[in-house]
Amino acid sequence: MDVKQCNTLDEARKEIDMVDEEIVKLIAKRNDYIKQIAHFKNSVDEVKAEDRINDVISRAREQAIPLGLSPNLINDLYVRMIDAMVESEVAEFKNAKNY
Repeated sequence: MDVKQCNTLDEARKEIDMVDEEIVKLIAKRNDYIKQIAHFKNSVDEVKAEDRINDVISRAREQAIPLGLSPNLINDLYVRMIDAMVESEVAEFKNAKNY
C-alpha cells in the first residue's frame, strides 16, 4: 500500500480527505450490490444471512491484521455497516416482492 509522505499538516489532511471520499464511494458501491442481491433472494430470512455476515466480518478481520489495523475496529465498522445495509436490503427485497 502506497502512502504519500506529507510535509505539512494541511497536506496530510488533504490526503485523508481524498481517502475518505474513496471510502464513501466504495461503501456506496457495496450498497448498490447489496440492493441487487435482494432480487436474488426468496425470503427476509434469506436476506438476513447470518452465516454470510459472519464470513464477511471474519474475512475483513483477517485482512486487517497484515495491514496493521485493529481487527476489533474493522469488526465494529463492518457490524455497523452490514446492519444498515441489511435494513436497506430488506426494504429493497420487500419492494421487489411487493409485500
